[in-house]
This record gives sequence, C-alpha cells and structure tokens, in this order.
Amino acid sequence: MRQLGRAPLPWLAMLLAGCSSLPAVAPDALPAASNPAARAATLGLAQGDCSAPHWGMAGRVALSNGRDGGSGRITWSQGGGALHLEMSAPLTRQSWRLDVDVEGAVLRGMGPDAQRGDDAARLLRDATGWDVPVQAMGCWLRAVEADPARFGPAQIERGVDGLPKHLAQAGWSVDYAGWTPDPASGLPMPVRVTASRDANRVRLLVDRWSAE
Repeated sequence: MRQLGRAPLPWLAMLLAGCSSLPAVAPDALPAASNPAARAATLGLAQGDCSAPHWGMAGRVALSNGRDGGSGRITWSQGGGALHLEMSAPLTRQSWRLDVDVEGAVLRGMGPDAQRGDDAARLLRDATGWDVPVQAMGCWLRAVEADPARFGPAQIERGVDGLPKHLAQAGWSVDYAGWTPDPASGLPMPVRVTASRDANRVRLLVDRWSAE
C-alpha cells in the first residue's frame, strides 16, 4: 500500500525548486558549528541518542523507493525518548502517523487499526513501502552522526564554510544544502536534506525548525 500522494518522479524537481524564507545564519555561529563534538553537545546529541533532545521541524517531503514516489507535508517532534512523525498529502487527504517510545512503535492511518512493532523503520517499511531511517534520522536531520556503537562509524564531509555537506553512516548517504539558525542554540540547521540508500530516497525541504 502506498500513501502520501503517489505521483511520477517530476515531483522531486518541484519539491527541490521550492524557495525558503528562513533567515540566514549569522557568521559568528559558524566556528562552533564546524566542530562535530561541539555541535553534537550543543544540540543535546553528545551521546548519540537521536531521540533524547526536545525539538521539532515542519516542511515538505518527497519519498521514492525506485518504483513509486510520493510527496506531502511532514512534521517531526520529539523529546524525552519519544518521537512523533506525521506525513500527509493534502490533495489526496491521505496521512499516517508514527509514534515511537521505549515501548515500541505505533503506526496509525494505514487501516482501521493501529499497527505496532519493535522496529519503527521496519514497521513503516512493511506498511507503506517507504524506507525511512527513523532511529537515526533524529541525528542526521540535525547534521550530527548517530551513535557509532549502534549504527557504525560515520564519515562527514564538510564544505568550504566548515558546515557538514555530506554524511555517510549505516549504509545511508545524507546530503545537506542551505542553512538557517536553530531557534534554541543559534547553530546552523539544514534547510534541504536528502537521505538515500540503494533505490530508496527521502528528500526534505524544511520550512520551520522549532524548540519543543
């Protein structure tokens, strides 16, 4: 079953062509952001626990698995070990919601009953066909590596400005473009994030970062 406005691949270009009115990053925030350990510590990710800090984001998402594609709106909020992910396609009125905490994952909107599982990414993939690295994405979205003990070592490539340009970990490749200040820390946060593994791709255009 596929949801989120199944559509041909041209929606990818349309999504990436979208403009953002987010403010520019202050130059004095760049030195701290270029140090991986300092960035992780400032964002509450020093221990690699991607679900620990409180924060949220809202924007647009495009998903592809090599056969099907879909696009829509996304909201991501988390804190204290709990995560809430919601994706919706307003034109088709399709949506699903994923909640993850220490007791496991619950997916709603893919049928009359909620679906449950211990692995959030596998639950989502089995139910929707979309491969989204839920457990690590809370770190990767914020341009920080996930716990190496759990996900393996990460490789981070930086641009001429010292900000992360590319992150590779757990078989996933994550690219960043455009930066805006984090409302809580002032550190630069990515506006465009593309995560891919094999034929699976998740593209995000962030409209708003928030401190939950």
